[in-house]
Amino acid sequence: MFEPEVNPENIKKAAFVVAIPSYNEADSIAFPVQQADQGIQLFFGNMESVIINCDNNSNDGTKEVFLGIKTRTPKIYLSTEPGIRGKGNNFRNLFKKVVDLHAKAVVVVDADLKSITPKWIRHLGEPLFQDFGYVVPLYVRHKYDGTITNSIAYPLIRSLYGRRVRQPIGGDFGFCGKLARTYFHSDTWSDGVANFGIDVWMTTLAMNQNIPICQAFMGRPKIHRPKDPGSDLGPMFRQVVGTIFDMMIKFYPFWSQVKWSKPTAIFGFGLGETEMPPPVAVNDEILFRKFQGGFSTYGHIWETVLSKETVGKLREIREMDQERFDFPTHLWINVLIDFAVAYKDRLWSGDELLDSLVPLYLGKTLSYVKKTERMSIGESEEFIEEECIQFEASKGVLIQRWNEKPTA
Repeated sequence: MFEPEVNPENIKKAAFVVAIPSYNEADSIAFPVQQADQGIQLFFGNMESVIINCDNNSNDGTKEVFLGIKTRTPKIYLSTEPGIRGKGNNFRNLFKKVVDLHAKAVVVVDADLKSITPKWIRHLGEPLFQDFGYVVPLYVRHKYDGTITNSIAYPLIRSLYGRRVRQPIGGDFGFCGKLARTYFHSDTWSDGVANFGIDVWMTTLAMNQNIPICQAFMGRPKIHRPKDPGSDLGPMFRQVVGTIFDMMIKFYPFWSQVKWSKPTAIFGFGLGETEMPPPVAVNDEILFRKFQGGFSTYGHIWETVLSKETVGKLREIREMDQERFDFPTHLWINVLIDFAVAYKDRLWSGDELLDSLVPLYLGKTLSYVKKTERMSIGESEEFIEEECIQFEASKGVLIQRWNEKPTA
């Protein structure tokens, strides 16, 4: 029998909330709940607190596992209605509940985390009581984990809004109660935000609300279910990138005035962590094959979206063999600029346009893999930072292209 809310201890008010979004996470949710409970007791024990599982009406027993975990902190289970999926829809329920509870601070952690410790709750939560309104994680990740972040989300958001937030879609973060109200009432909600676009949407709104932001150093790598960047995109790519483009349209008056970027404060004990994340397997052959296949599947779209010079450069890359493959950063920047403008001008349907970007993104990912395969994690981070500087230097080109009249 469907229950939108289960609140065994009838909690009506809580100053501090730890939330765990889920869909069919019965086999993994216990560990983050237990670590969250310990973190609350150790570092926020003097506050009225609650752990909330915001779920997608899982059919694998997630609700029963969650409610059955022994914790000192009270728990609340929330669910979307049957058939309603999407991480963002889970968060809609969470935002409303946070407002109803009059919570001052909220920490969110992924349900599949294997590396979470009680200190993660402290690192994400404490800054919210020290004049920060939004907290993003800063942890060591394998250089091939989070390629959408590395190639698109981080450099684009940094250059657009002027804030160096390394993990704008990290999945684990904190936000103040005031921001929960802003999120719940925002007029920028979309299908993408209702799904995997939720994280980047929250980060972008926080930046555009001039909310004080900090990065929390988590103390150890993020270990969860890693994905090969060439085989597990699905609709996630469309939802994340589409949300970034939607927010570009909405907040043009803000970002068009931003020049360069500034660092974001770091909460925690610096970057001296030596523990390394687990490896992420990458199939170069799949990346190469999908890039090559994009010409026959999406070439007609690229011809209308991209400049003639960019199309010509892509054809040159197409002739490279896998060993010599290289997708230059400046070319990738031009691709993203042209796609963002085409999305704004609705030259193609949103989904069709974003699907056509995927092979190019996979080509850029292959190039990144090849250039960094002998680099340490620190060296690959420096490589990404250098790319971000090129993104920022191209801001004038983006604004010029953005303001041109559509030609198709």
